[in-house]
Amino acid sequence: MVSVQNEPNVELASFDKVVIGASIRYGKHSPLIIDFIKKNEKILTEKQNAFFSVNVVARKPNKNQPETNPYMQNFLKQISWQPKVLAVFAGKLDYPRYNFFDRLAIRFIMFMGNDSTNPKAVVEFTDWQQVEEFGRVISEM
Repeated sequence: MVSVQNEPNVELASFDKVVIGASIRYGKHSPLIIDFIKKNEKILTEKQNAFFSVNVVARKPNKNQPETNPYMQNFLKQISWQPKVLAVFAGKLDYPRYNFFDRLAIRFIMFMGNDSTNPKAVVEFTDWQQVEEFGRVISEM
C-alpha cells in the first residue's frame, strides 16, 4: 500500500494489480489522485485495476453504488481512465478527530440529512460485507 501524497512517483510497472482508493474531503476527491491517475493512465489501463471512493453520501441506499453515487460519477468525468472494477463505501464519521470548523460543517450536512450531529459521536456507516465482496473481486482478478 502506497500513499500518493507521500509517494507521488511510485513505479506501477512492478505491480500485477493496482487498486486506487480515495476519500472525499471538502466535497471532492484530492487533486493528487486525479493527477496521479492522469500521469499513470497508460500503465493503469494495462494492469488489472480498480478504484474505490469513500464518502459518507454512500450511507444512503440510493447512493451506495458507483452508478448512483454523485461523487463517483463526478470523479469519472474528470478522468479518461476507466477502472475495470468500481466500488463506493460510506466510511465513518469521527467527530472527535475533526477540527472545529470541519465538525461544524459536517454537523450541518448531517443535520440536513437527519443523521447524527452529536459532536462526540463516532458513527460507522461502512457496509463491511460490501468491502469483503470488493476484496474477493480484487483477489480473483
